[in-house]
Amino acid sequence: MSTAVSSIRTFSILAVAVSLAGLGGAHPSKAARDALPIVDLGYELHQAASFNATGGFYNFSNIRYAAPPLGNLRFTVPKPPAVDRSKVQTGSVGRVCPQASPAWEVVAAVAVPEYLEGIPFNTSQTFNTSGSAPTIDPRTTEDCLFLDVVAPKHVFEGAGKRAHAAVLVWIFGGGYTAGEKSDAQYNPSGLFKASDGIGDVVFVSLNYRLGAFGWLSGPKFQSEGGVTNAGLYDQRLALEWVQKNIHLFGGDKNRVTVMGESAGGGSIMHQITAFGGQRGPVPFQQAIPQSPGFFPTTSLSFQDATYAALLNLTNTTCLAELRALPSATLIRANILTVGAAPYGLFTYGPAASGAFTPALPGVLLASGRFHRAVRLLTGHNADEGLLFASPYVTTQAAYEALLRSHFADITPAAVAYVADVLYPPVFDGSHGYRDETARVALAEAESSFTCNNVYLAHAFGNRSYAYEFTTPPSIHGQDVPYTFWNGGVAEGVVNGTVARALQETVVSFVVEGRPRGVGVYGAESEVLRIGSARVGVGRDDVDAARCGWWQRGAWRDG
Repeated sequence: MSTAVSSIRTFSILAVAVSLAGLGGAHPSKAARDALPIVDLGYELHQAASFNATGGFYNFSNIRYAAPPLGNLRFTVPKPPAVDRSKVQTGSVGRVCPQASPAWEVVAAVAVPEYLEGIPFNTSQTFNTSGSAPTIDPRTTEDCLFLDVVAPKHVFEGAGKRAHAAVLVWIFGGGYTAGEKSDAQYNPSGLFKASDGIGDVVFVSLNYRLGAFGWLSGPKFQSEGGVTNAGLYDQRLALEWVQKNIHLFGGDKNRVTVMGESAGGGSIMHQITAFGGQRGPVPFQQAIPQSPGFFPTTSLSFQDATYAALLNLTNTTCLAELRALPSATLIRANILTVGAAPYGLFTYGPAASGAFTPALPGVLLASGRFHRAVRLLTGHNADEGLLFASPYVTTQAAYEALLRSHFADITPAAVAYVADVLYPPVFDGSHGYRDETARVALAEAESSFTCNNVYLAHAFGNRSYAYEFTTPPSIHGQDVPYTFWNGGVAEGVVNGTVARALQETVVSFVVEGRPRGVGVYGAESEVLRIGSARVGVGRDDVDAARCGWWQRGAWRDG
């Protein structure tokens, strides 16, 4: 769940990170800084980092939404921030959560570009192939639970009179092991332009803990006081912060749309099914999961083994000792455990255990255990699985071995069923593939991405909206630069007309609750196909029958 394209950020960091503070242009002078507005959040005073005169918006950077997750707060539910009104916070210090990328991405960077004609790619920006330790971003810190708010000037200045603007909250992707809120490609300027004539939007982006820091799980880990899926709790606390504070920036807490791609979209799916739908309404009204992705982790023995590997690498024996380690030691161990992930995987991510995620989201959706009061616009790309398809699978035996390495609790009967029935070695195109790589790619796409949208659509009575991004090569993550396109020549965008169509779809849904020109999914599985040849309605081609098998978690019982 990553991308081999530097311009398309999905499940891994593949581009040089740039703070959103740069949205205001050059660093402001002291006089200009003093003139920037200050918001009283109660627990702190926070000043805008910059003002973008071209776009007409303020950027409030690096607002703390949680206490530092250090010491006893490592590997547990985040706590609200302490009160500190001793000085005005300016958000001048960037924050990036500790992160890592799997080693197989180096191979993907070489294997995939033949499919990426016309899309810029520079491996020198992405991977360290010298054999030395990867360079760690100097902004990296465990104390990373911060968010950014970008508000149009007229919206912000009207906040005291009325909070009326729709709110778009962005959750980044990165395989649950990499990414950051302030990546330059998530510049909301293009979305603000697209909203002209439709309605005002306030933009929020948030950090959440990654890798071992946010996604350790398993019976032994929990028995020692660890909290499974801590990263989801981070996101929930940030979303609750939005409910409490966004009116101070001119946003309406009752018009909040949460949007995320890949791991961000998968996180949204977990938020919708949080606690099996038992703990009150979710802190948002709408959602746009783009290519919602996560590997369906159900094996408790695998989770325990992952925890044991981290203990071994850090020369510790229990969670209390892990919590006492210096950050540098944990960061190194996180890099090593993620780096060793099997091809297509990331070691860490949401696990179907613990209170937040009592079962796989697909199972919770099928059994009615989810939060229903949400309007949905889902999206996926035509070729989601290619980036995660191992080029080393060239035989039936290798295909079966891949299944066993990906699903620790898969039964022999299920291996045979997937390999012989769901995705048989028949390469005449009748099953949707003509070679072994495409066969693997289709299974990766359906088990981890495209079927998730089918589960959501069916759970919501087929009344949700959906789009399919078909602009070639339509790989995972390709719609992200189109979503945030700011006009002109842009890396990863080869068709401005397509970008405008996608942006209008997104913004009209955010502001009006219904995407313009898009009908509901319905019994005919209707989607808006957004492609370079045409933008028009079509039928979702994701195989519902195969999705039904994956949704049941049938690999555990054959």
